[in-house]
Amino acid sequence: TTMIRGAISIVGRRSGTIGGSNFFAAASTATGRRPISATAFSAISARTSPTLQSSVGLDSDDEGEAMRPNNCHGSLTKIVATIGPTSEQLPVLQELVHAGINVMRLNFSHATVEEVELRTTNLKACKGRHAPASELPCYGGPTGTPEDGPDNNVRAILLDTRGPEIRTGKLANDHSGHEIVTFEAGATVTLHTDEVWADKGSTNADLYVNYANLHKSVVPGMKVLLDDGAIILTVTAVESNKDYHGTVTCAVENTGELRSRAGVNLPGAETDLPAMSEKDKIDIKYGMTKDVDFVAASFIQNAESVRDIRKYMQDCARELGWHASQPLPLIISKIESTTGVKNFDEILEESDGIMVARGDLGVEIPIQTVTNAQKEMVAACNAAGKPVIVATQMLESMAKNPRPTRAEVADVTNAVYDGADAVMLSGETAKGRYPVDTVKMMSNIIKSAEKFENRRDDLVIPHIGKWKTTDNQAEITLAKSAVTAAQERDAKAILVLTSRGTLPRFVSAYRPAIPIISFCPNGKVARQLMLNRGVHPVIGLNGVSMPKRPIRAIRHAVEMGFVKEGDDVVVATMEADEDMGTIATLKVATVPEGVLSDS
Repeated sequence: TTMIRGAISIVGRRSGTIGGSNFFAAASTATGRRPISATAFSAISARTSPTLQSSVGLDSDDEGEAMRPNNCHGSLTKIVATIGPTSEQLPVLQELVHAGINVMRLNFSHATVEEVELRTTNLKACKGRHAPASELPCYGGPTGTPEDGPDNNVRAILLDTRGPEIRTGKLANDHSGHEIVTFEAGATVTLHTDEVWADKGSTNADLYVNYANLHKSVVPGMKVLLDDGAIILTVTAVESNKDYHGTVTCAVENTGELRSRAGVNLPGAETDLPAMSEKDKIDIKYGMTKDVDFVAASFIQNAESVRDIRKYMQDCARELGWHASQPLPLIISKIESTTGVKNFDEILEESDGIMVARGDLGVEIPIQTVTNAQKEMVAACNAAGKPVIVATQMLESMAKNPRPTRAEVADVTNAVYDGADAVMLSGETAKGRYPVDTVKMMSNIIKSAEKFENRRDDLVIPHIGKWKTTDNQAEITLAKSAVTAAQERDAKAILVLTSRGTLPRFVSAYRPAIPIISFCPNGKVARQLMLNRGVHPVIGLNGVSMPKRPIRAIRHAVEMGFVKEGDDVVVATMEADEDMGTIATLKVATVPEGVLSDS
């Protein structure tokens, strides 16, 4: 156990790789978690019982507090929301922004160019609480309606690619696109990869699959899952002697119906799928013309896939005439296959962030191990100081119902406890009946979890960054010191002055329990900080001299409702000096009286 002056404790440092079984091996020993005796249980009960009432919110109005208009800074854990037909119009999207979304996800598996244009235009038209500091407070100006401008709302845009998916072909005689075929348990089906079968159309006896090397990836006894596992096939024979287009014969395990172009999963199989499909390349380049902030890359298999995507974006930037200093979209690698899990460590090293995509992952690996994989991936991202999104079916029932299930509430709560930087909504906000209520509910769940986490940190293991590299060592040290100082002084906010966004990311990685207000030079830097836990980017302080920036930052923090007179704050910045190069500066201050009246 390591303690840094009482500010940051690391209990049972996790070690090992994602694929290894020893990832949490030391945790129970290091934290002293043994079977609880009756005597020990009584002692624990005596200590915890007085706080149980407050832990379940019986002594406070958690929901009312969360929804008060002056609760500007909201939660620390971010919300990514998929925007679709039920949420793309400006009035609804504006409500979603006010309810708490930080990043808009555009699913390029379905979205058309026209839909993307509408959604990006409407998001930029929304007025958000992260408007330029000069417009203030919470949602922009004093009345919540600042003057229109390009940076009135710095919420980010995430482009989610379709990825190099494996799919079945079009069914024979499916002219309407709604035809289905029925597979009977015990029947035999032959899988073909030759384009001739794509032209013929698929049946329940002969099914086209669009992966030419299928016969090189499976062996008898392996499973082939159709339509997210709705139909399970077991491989019985493979034409493995063929170089191209060998057939795969399977036995049907269960009765089910199949539509055209259904998804295909190969649990445990090693594939040689490319990093990007041709559609992905078109979509990524188009997204760069719309200045998207993140690219969520689907079905990432290894580090080379991430490098391929980054190189492609660099090529696109040159073709589009971008200046060399213009930031590329950050790559969020989606882990949703067996190969991705096996190669997680190298993928994390190359990526800017990770999405735990539990949908396909729950089909690719045994479903009972998905939660284990989630915890390991989140912990590894925390240790690396990179943002991680937990996604898929978090509040799925709210697509149809106004309230979530208890299990869904527990799922979101545990993602917060695990250390997720962000949690994601998919169909709930894209096509569900209650998109605004869903975001409000998720926001309330997050706030409740974070409040409990702060009150009972003995029940939640902390997750903080621990870097092996010497790169950015000055900023890492400054970030660590800022969080330590904030904890010891019971500061209400950490103010970070940044030019590139690096310093606030390091501060976030040390997981302070207070807002990190990051003053950024432009919208791009601000938006690419929106996934990092606790970071509230603000565009401001441009043209302000270095000596005056700390007090101006404090004034803006007061105007935005983050702090008030008498509160302690920590100010961290990397300052350029003609004689000494870059100087790391850390200041601890008390918000003075009359700070808003000072000129």
